[in-house]
Amino acid sequence: MPTADRLAVDHLAVARSAVDRSAVDRLAVDLLARADHGRAVTSMRALPFIALARHIVVDGRVLLRMPRNCGYHRACVGGVVAYGADNLSSAGPGEGLWSAQVVGECTAHDPTPAEIARFGPAPRRVDGEPYEPVYLSIDPRFGTVHSTDDGLESHFEHIP
Repeated sequence: MPTADRLAVDHLAVARSAVDRSAVDRLAVDLLARADHGRAVTSMRALPFIALARHIVVDGRVLLRMPRNCGYHRACVGGVVAYGADNLSSAGPGEGLWSAQVVGECTAHDPTPAEIARFGPAPRRVDGEPYEPVYLSIDPRFGTVHSTDDGLESHFEHIP
């Protein structure tokens, strides 16, 4: 016989599967727009890595600014990249926590002056070297969202 915990998990899975998949994808991108920095995840030389990046959301795409000297952009461009962010360190008292992730193809990006301005000031140095930015674009193909304390479940009720 299923336990109460198992029934609760099954109920949540059914509720989430009933939500339009594209609505979850849009919510993931919308949540990323609330954060300034996130993590890009892919592999380099058959080993996984996670790289910090500054990001903005433009027309449903996630644009990244990364330090060129780390070389992570070489592994990202032309590949499939997961990119995620959260509010774990910025949630206010009583505010639910969330994390959002998108997955999509990553390409090199030549930002407009307006996009560069939206990224804000860049660091002067990274790992002891002068900062030289490289810009990437992720075209999200799907997204995932997780939250605590029903912080986002009420949002799902309003998505057509």
